[in-house]
Amino acid sequence: MAKPKKIKAPDGNVVVARNRRARHDYEVEETVEAGIVLAGTEVKGLRAGRAAIDQAYARIVNGEVWLIDANIPEYAAASFMNHRPQARRKLLLHRRQIQKIETRLQGSGRTLIPLQIHFTERGIAKVVIAIARGRRRQDKRSEAAKREAGREIQRSLGDR
Repeated sequence: MAKPKKIKAPDGNVVVARNRRARHDYEVEETVEAGIVLAGTEVKGLRAGRAAIDQAYARIVNGEVWLIDANIPEYAAASFMNHRPQARRKLLLHRRQIQKIETRLQGSGRTLIPLQIHFTERGIAKVVIAIARGRRRQDKRSEAAKREAGREIQRSLGDR
């Protein structure tokens, strides 16, 4: 099987997994970068580039932020000490950051979703989570119409 491409961001980070549907399904209000607690085989699985966070979300439980339903596949070369792919993983944030996020989530319809998992230049795994509000079907259609109108304007200006 071919090795998946790793995307190198302009800031030097290597993006391992990206939630492409997030900005389509949600209106992102604020983003926060958090560390993530991983076992050794989870880190190797991430470095292999096969993680999926499309169905993942985050929750605050007892003052701690947890990443739920993120799929980090088992590391093939590991023995019986392998990790569970769908395990809950703790996110590392300062207490004040967690409290701020918790107050922002009090509003109706807001949720925490992961946007991407990446490795910093120092090799540390980070998760970018967003406080987001779910979009309705009509909102998605109007957003698509705005994008299309912008493209039409650019095309007409380019023809001049």
